[in-house]
Amino acid sequence: MNVQLNSISDTRKSLVVTLDQGEVAAERSAVVGEFVRQARLPGFRPGKAPLAMIERRYGKDINEELQQKVVTKAYREGLEKQKLDVLNVVNVEPGKIEAGAEAVITVTIDVRPEFELPDYTGLKTEVAPTDVTDAEVDAAIEAMRGERAEFKVADRAAAKGDYVKLAYEGSVDDKPVAELVPDKQIYGKVPQTWEEVEGEHEGVIPGLGKQLAGLKPGDKKDVIVTFPADFAAAPALAGKSATYAVEVQEIRERVLPPIDEEFLKSHQADSLDALKSSVSNNLKFQKEGRNKSEQRRQVTDALLEKLAFDAPESLVESETQEVLRRFIGENMRRGMPQEQFEKDKQELVENAKKAAVGRVKLQLALAKIAEAEKLSVEEQDINQFIYREAMRSGQQPDKFVKELSKNRDALRGIQQNIIFDKAVDFLVSKATVTTTQPKA
Repeated sequence: MNVQLNSISDTRKSLVVTLDQGEVAAERSAVVGEFVRQARLPGFRPGKAPLAMIERRYGKDINEELQQKVVTKAYREGLEKQKLDVLNVVNVEPGKIEAGAEAVITVTIDVRPEFELPDYTGLKTEVAPTDVTDAEVDAAIEAMRGERAEFKVADRAAAKGDYVKLAYEGSVDDKPVAELVPDKQIYGKVPQTWEEVEGEHEGVIPGLGKQLAGLKPGDKKDVIVTFPADFAAAPALAGKSATYAVEVQEIRERVLPPIDEEFLKSHQADSLDALKSSVSNNLKFQKEGRNKSEQRRQVTDALLEKLAFDAPESLVESETQEVLRRFIGENMRRGMPQEQFEKDKQELVENAKKAAVGRVKLQLALAKIAEAEKLSVEEQDINQFIYREAMRSGQQPDKFVKELSKNRDALRGIQQNIIFDKAVDFLVSKATVTTTQPKA
């Protein structure tokens, strides 16, 4: 057997394996012998049928089996001789495999890139202070009161924080919005809906709530709304100014509940001080969690900047598709139409590939760091993952385990992600930390 390795790039190789006719003949003889032993032909005991009859009856199957065995042998022994760390088989060209001739098999593979890890300890990170102010605690308690607010009819002009029941009909240059977006009437004409006056979060029509203060039930008003240039929810309206004829039907005032015994009890507190203490602890925990997430982002960004090797093409292609799948799925849930994806397809693919290159390089580096630091996946890690995922998906843990046991690829993916997480946690544990000062 002759093995030749050709370098297509730093991470893509072509393995050309040649078996002489004697090796091919030996493999074919072994295949035919197996067919002879297993064949069941009328009038002959197992293993006693004439070879010529076996050849005629199973010739096609013998050739297919021979090709598979020769290719497998060539690939396996070629890797053994070249000592390659293969990530993916990209293509196999078996050539012509037949008795009485040598066989030349060409296998294109992507291999793990060889690179030296940069210094990955002491990466710089910045965190925000985790101290909680009285104002933050008060604001959080007000938000808790807001969750239990009642909305009572108000016989007065609308003010900030009120909810207004109204009807509206829009037009752009005297053309009804309903004709511009016939599949999304919520932007065209609505006989009844609610809008918060000057609310923190905008409703369906951007900027509409900011123009309702001072109106009373029965009032009518034309308001002008300019849609953002990148308004993905209804691209036909992007960048356009629309006039909406609004008629106010009802105004409701938000009435917050008092901080009384009932309110405190509903939040597992027996006094206002106890509630404030609980809220303060929760806010501190949230700040610490944000800091940890931010540190994880910072150390991976810093590590990525130091990596100077090429990412294997097949891994980048696979990761690009995964990035696109997640992006499209998330935006479809938000209402982005299919035609918008088609319009931006080239840009989306380019951005997804750029992100994929970074993710692949980072994963390869994290795997190498995990190996260098002897990080491993323990049974407890798997159990914690199973518990979290079962709770997230609403399944029983034992059912989740049963499904997982049927999918080895999924289990390997979970183990890989756990290792990546441990490697990132290690980077954070060895990072330098600077606490930023709050802006005045």
